Amino acid sequence: MLHINDLTYRIEGRTLLDQASAGLPDRARVGLVGRNGAGKSTLLYLIAGTLAPDDGSIKLPSRARIGAVAQEAPGGPESLLETVLAADTERAALLAETETATEPERIAEIQLRLNDIDAHSAPARAARILAGLGFDHDTQQRPCAELSGGWRMRVALAALLFAEPDLLLLDEPTNYLDIEGTLWLETFLNAYPRMVLIASHDRDLLNGSVTHILHLTGGKLSLYTGGFDAFEDTRREQQRLQLKLRKKQDDERRRLQAFVDRFRYKATKARQAQSRVKRLERMQPIVAQIDGRVAPFHFADPEKRLGNPLLRLEGAAVGYEPGHPVLRDLNMRIDSDDRIGLLGQNGNGKSTFAKLLAGQLAPQAGHKRCSKKLIAGYFAQHQLDELDPDGSPYDHIAPLMEDATEAQKRARLGQLGFSVQTADTKAKHLSGGEKARLLFALATFDRPHLLILDEPTNHLDVDSREALVHALNGYDGAIILISHDRHLLETCADRLWRVADGTVAPYEGDMESYRADCLAERGGRARAAEKPNTASENGRGNRKEARRRAAEARAALAPLRRKVKEAEARIGTLTEKLGRIDEELGDTDLYARDPDRAQNLARERGQLARELEDAEAQWLAATEALEAAGDAETTA
Repeated sequence: MLHINDLTYRIEGRTLLDQASAGLPDRARVGLVGRNGAGKSTLLYLIAGTLAPDDGSIKLPSRARIGAVAQEAPGGPESLLETVLAADTERAALLAETETATEPERIAEIQLRLNDIDAHSAPARAARILAGLGFDHDTQQRPCAELSGGWRMRVALAALLFAEPDLLLLDEPTNYLDIEGTLWLETFLNAYPRMVLIASHDRDLLNGSVTHILHLTGGKLSLYTGGFDAFEDTRREQQRLQLKLRKKQDDERRRLQAFVDRFRYKATKARQAQSRVKRLERMQPIVAQIDGRVAPFHFADPEKRLGNPLLRLEGAAVGYEPGHPVLRDLNMRIDSDDRIGLLGQNGNGKSTFAKLLAGQLAPQAGHKRCSKKLIAGYFAQHQLDELDPDGSPYDHIAPLMEDATEAQKRARLGQLGFSVQTADTKAKHLSGGEKARLLFALATFDRPHLLILDEPTNHLDVDSREALVHALNGYDGAIILISHDRHLLETCADRLWRVADGTVAPYEGDMESYRADCLAERGGRARAAEKPNTASENGRGNRKEARRRAAEARAALAPLRRKVKEAEARIGTLTEKLGRIDEELGDTDLYARDPDRAQNLARERGQLARELEDAEAQWLAATEALEAAGDAETTA
């Protein structure tokens, strides 16, 4: 059992943990949640012993083994399988000693211990873990040094899982996994026989693999039973009750204060008044559990709708080297109302396909047909490193608004979620979530018809991910979505395409059937069947319902958006006509030269002014109706 007692930790004058306490049950699988910057990673470092607390203590059983993913990914000449096997240090030491031991008694002890720890089946167990994380048999024999950084981090994760520590610490493990690896990890953790503490923003992982949620907010820790959906429901109910109690207390406080103010100096009531003063002093204020506001994402709709299809691929092939396409035989179309999720293992070509659609790669064969007016917005995680490190959000946005005033530029930054302080903060000092927000702003600034998002949620916390879901469901354009976040795919994608075997093809199932396919391919079907997770099933049902409601909401909002755009177009046309008439009437010689023409223009101007007033009223009514419908959708 893990005990956290009055833990305090400060960094650069900021208190991350303030006398935080919690007790985690033995063998519990606990999800650690909280806003970005709340101190989740710091808490894991404190538990692992990498950092020392300013005050308080962390207590574990004396011989408990703590395991966390190494900061440096393995990169030596050893094979992947050898690297994972070496993580079991006791087995490795015993096997090394068998080469040198000569005393019969010691040899017998070593063999007995090797049998106790099931050392002889270790290679098969290590191979299963590597296969689950996406490494086939041939790749397992390759040196770690040949792999990229992201794949080496998977090897480090595999080594940690193989070692089976008594307390398994995981910090955002899905950031370097694809959706297939995430699905396998969920199943593995669900059957893990020891304690797990995992910091994650992946609500599906938290629903499917944990028994408790540990919430870190305001420097304090609170433990809840169940998965993330259960935690959200409990938390929401607590907030409702506390707000109700707070209102009741405020009413009581006002009543007592009114009595004191009225009778404090009246002799017959002085004692009663003094009694109420003491009650007021003893009354402890109820602090409502209200989380800080998450700035919404704002994706402006395309300025002008294009005809369908937006884009068509005919026998296309794409790659990086001539004659060696990554993807071929691409035959599909994308329409203006499409919301497509791309599935497939890392390395199969999802990002390559996204770059083809975004225009960053040209087809090597076949045809890509689209309107010259098509605007595509592209977001990819690697672009975080392409931001000017010394440039602020203002510096990145200002060149795109050359004709705007300083106030307009600042207002736009505020609309995009950048406060006065963060708008002028250098990019190198922004958090990962703030950098991602800036990339969203740049990718959608030109009001694209097609929005392509490649792993957009890696640096976003759960609440920011939910804000992204609302923004995407309110966006009136086509979306291509690559993500390991199943909640995002289930609530925002209406169709699924699978990238596999060198091509892209429609996937006829849903995310649940895809999960079953992935677990079957990676040998996880038996474990999944042995231990069903009711909370996970309920969560998936809720998300399917949310996805259906989101699609219905988009369909309901479409006519209102059309009315707004029609009214805007009408206002623009009338304003332009009025401008031309005013310019002509501004010629003072017209009245003497052609009085009939001047009189007709004056009458026409009056008619146009009345039509403009009606159009503005229609626009205002349509806008209010759209905003009301959007608010109703968000509330629901």
